[in-house]
Amino acid sequence: MSGNCSPCASCKLLRRRCSQNCLFAPYFPANDLHKFAMVHKVFGCKNLTKMLKDVPVEKREDVVKSLVYEANARVRNPVYGCVGIISNLEIQVSELQTQLAVAQTEILTMKMQQAFTFNNGDISP
Repeated sequence: MSGNCSPCASCKLLRRRCSQNCLFAPYFPANDLHKFAMVHKVFGCKNLTKMLKDVPVEKREDVVKSLVYEANARVRNPVYGCVGIISNLEIQVSELQTQLAVAQTEILTMKMQQAFTFNNGDISP
């Protein structure tokens, strides 16, 4: 970060000087304060710093994306977070699979009725 650029979202929120080697600057640009605020609220600066330092540089962007997603999920559902979202999606998949099975059974029943009617000569070809 050069001296004349605006600080990253992290440094802005925490009201500190943003250095050239700021750990957060590549992932939390100045114009996206909300993203850092959410992650900071859920995980805290110390935990976020530790998590990013424990990950190779080439994987940090993916980690930040995951943390932002988890933070958003935690804000919406403080108890279950992502697990709640996954659980709801699994329930929806199960319900849709049941609906699909019912629809496939109805289609098969209609085809069998149609074939039976046709084979008994009730409908001329």
